[in-house]
Amino acid sequence: MKNPILKIIDDRKSGKFSGIPSYCTANEIAIEALLEQGAKLNTEILIEGTANQINQFGGYTGMTPKDFRGYVFNIAERVGFDKNKIILGADHFGPLVWSELCEKDAMKNALELVRLAVEAGFKKIHLDTSMKLADDAPDERLSDEKIAERGAVLLAECEKTFQELLKKNPDEIRPVYVIGSEVPIPGGSQDENSGLQVTTVEDFEKTLKIYEEKFSEHGLSERWNDVIGVVVQPGVEFGDKEIHFYDRAAALELSKSLKKYSGIVFEGHSTDYQPKEKLRQMVEDGTAILKVGPALTFALREGLFALSSIERELISEDERANFVETLEKIMTKNPADWKKHYHGSEKEKFLARRYSYSDRCRYYLTQPEIKNAVQKLFSNIDGLISRGEILPGLLRQYMPRQYERVRDGVIKMKADALVKDFVVSVAEDYNFAAGIKI
Repeated sequence: MKNPILKIIDDRKSGKFSGIPSYCTANEIAIEALLEQGAKLNTEILIEGTANQINQFGGYTGMTPKDFRGYVFNIAERVGFDKNKIILGADHFGPLVWSELCEKDAMKNALELVRLAVEAGFKKIHLDTSMKLADDAPDERLSDEKIAERGAVLLAECEKTFQELLKKNPDEIRPVYVIGSEVPIPGGSQDENSGLQVTTVEDFEKTLKIYEEKFSEHGLSERWNDVIGVVVQPGVEFGDKEIHFYDRAAALELSKSLKKYSGIVFEGHSTDYQPKEKLRQMVEDGTAILKVGPALTFALREGLFALSSIERELISEDERANFVETLEKIMTKNPADWKKHYHGSEKEKFLARRYSYSDRCRYYLTQPEIKNAVQKLFSNIDGLISRGEILPGLLRQYMPRQYERVRDGVIKMKADALVKDFVVSVAEDYNFAAGIKI
């Protein structure tokens, strides 16, 4: 059976418009929303986990690749989504999490990570070896040869593991790979003043050439065709409070160069918060894999804040869930996941914790106290709904899109459905961009 992502390559070879959104999130409510929408559209859903989210030591989610597969599949079963239509992806898999270690130890961990990913059934793997390790020269640029050499070593481990899977299941789907990393580390830029340069044609083609040579040196020439994507910087990025919007004129030469490589597409990272028309242009110009992460949980947080505003209107203070206040309390008590990202005065940091595009809130949504606040918020709102206490005008005040969709019968008047629709609104932009009919 063919890897479903290869349909993008086949479509584009035949002149058809084709792309795919890549949802990089481990948030349960967000995944529920994406899979529920996917079930309505009867389409594949690509869900990716990043190396700092999931790894053999648990990552910040506490999950291994196998755990993440089970987690996503359990959600699919709960919402009635066909698990065969889930494509699991591995994002920035390599020595990213262990860059403070020497090459021997960092790569040992990276090899184990990619092995576990292939073993767990991940079918799209971004091999990222672009970061310096402890024994790399600190004052010298990490060479393309070294990056590609480490990438080839990781792919060899992936292939070895896949061959073991084939012994158990001759119909096992072969993974495809993405190489390169012309982007900051996961989660968006931390430097608002850093210059944003579109990847040059020279650098793109050099990446392909050196990787192909290294694959050959490692006896992996046949696997070169499994590389279907290259991460480039097409000119998009976001930070704490700014967005770099796609400028197709600036990316013109890079886009034109892709026409020489019919089996390759670009993968765009940090595409969050781009207008849907810009996303569509990116797919038209060759960035056929659109990765989105923080924008999903940013939208989720918007929905939870909106429900909290309705709660404040109708629920007595001693009965409120106080989600907004609980989130602030937990984030200030445990600042490790935001303090390197948010700067300025106390008021500026306060506002960033709530409204920054970097959305460091997502690291806290699994905290038990916050999860309990969300559940109480849902319970309070559903109680109000059942008693008919939320006036249409009140819903429209805080959730104008959801008001219309409830009015038109598109979504149910339920707390979780209202919040998940905020996530769906993001996914709809990506479906439009990728040519998936809504």
